[in-house]
Amino acid sequence: MTDALIVIDMQQGSFGPDSARHDAAGLVERLNHLARDVRTDGGAVIFVQHDGPPGDPHHPDEPGWRLLPTLELRPDDTVVRKRSCDAFLDTVLDAVLRENGIDRLIITGCATDYCVDTTVRSALARGWPTVVPSDGHTTADRPHLSATQIIAHHNAIWADFLAPKGPARVCLCTEVVLST
Repeated sequence: MTDALIVIDMQQGSFGPDSARHDAAGLVERLNHLARDVRTDGGAVIFVQHDGPPGDPHHPDEPGWRLLPTLELRPDDTVVRKRSCDAFLDTVLDAVLRENGIDRLIITGCATDYCVDTTVRSALARGWPTVVPSDGHTTADRPHLSATQIIAHHNAIWADFLAPKGPARVCLCTEVVLST
């Protein structure tokens, strides 16, 4: 079995002073460690970048579009660009996974309640066996819930999600068992 680590929207525009994310520095450290393990195990690391519309901090011409400089992006990693919350919708992600002989997805990134959630649900609906590290995604406090409440809620939902190859396996980053 071959794993793909999918790192969603870890872009500078999502991590500015006006958009504080829960445990951002710790998350980057955990994702870098997980990426090193996946690469060592022969898996793929795929960074997904959101292309926002003109005027959006995630527009490709804006500095906020760039990945966080503390992420360890390697030359053999793949970058997939998207324009919606779903990393599969109108992108090359599914084709890249199939071309690389991927058998299982490990989905991480930002924001738990938007792009991570939509991509987890889409992956499960498409029949991809999916792991979601419970400490491998982040979001910001919202007016109605704190970031920690949002993260806990989504971890519980994904762990009980009805799907052909689901639910997702939810565990800590350090508990992800690579599939070789």
